[in-house]
Amino acid sequence: MKEPAIQVNHLRKSFKDTEVLKGVNFEVEKGSIFALLGSNGAGKTTIVKILSTLLKHDDGTATVNGFDISSMPDSVRQSISLTGQFAAVDEVLTGRENVIMIAKLRHLKQPRQIADDLLKRFGLTDAANRRASTYSGGMRRRLDIAMSLIGKPQLIFLDEPTTGLDPEVRIEVWKVVKELAAGGTTVFLTTQYLEEAEQLADRIAILHEGRIIANGTLSELKKLFPQAKVEYVAKQPSLEEIFLAIVGKKEAI
Repeated sequence: MKEPAIQVNHLRKSFKDTEVLKGVNFEVEKGSIFALLGSNGAGKTTIVKILSTLLKHDDGTATVNGFDISSMPDSVRQSISLTGQFAAVDEVLTGRENVIMIAKLRHLKQPRQIADDLLKRFGLTDAANRRASTYSGGMRRRLDIAMSLIGKPQLIFLDEPTTGLDPEVRIEVWKVVKELAAGGTTVFLTTQYLEEAEQLADRIAILHEGRIIANGTLSELKKLFPQAKVEYVAKQPSLEEIFLAIVGKKEAI
């Protein structure tokens, strides 16, 4: 592996008496797309919140872009961007004002031009001067993702970024993610859509009951799937079949 953008070692987190993360270990290569899969409640969002310094962990270590999340949280925040599960837009402001606000907070030149370019890229130009409160769920999501790209951060966390988007917009988001990685940006993706991970990710990790139970490329994960019984044509397993087989295997132990 090349120089890692993220290193996580023995990460643990509990909420009262419930241990959510039970010693998580993984690395994410710079400039790659890393997908974290898991059932609802597996701890995916908890990991994102810890790595983006929004939540303190109980034990273990982690670095993001070379910065320790405990001792250098400000440096971590300056080098990342985060798009959470729910669109974080100011509903009182217009779409254009939301983007301009973030551009100004990042002390960027020509914030209005940045806003126009991003709104056009995400198909929001016609709604740019409407309050975000009037946007549909899909439009808010597109605006949220557009705002996360301001300033070209080194690493972007996308926590279930295409939930609620129609297929056409989802494909456009996929295109943007691929362009980001091609330009050297590291993308950390959590998703409920296994096809999304299959289409985008360089490496895929499966989080189950607080632990990473599988981690590798799609080709490597396919080797974990029982070999198909061949009569005439060998059926290649989908990522969804691999995921269910691995999780089911662990639950049976």
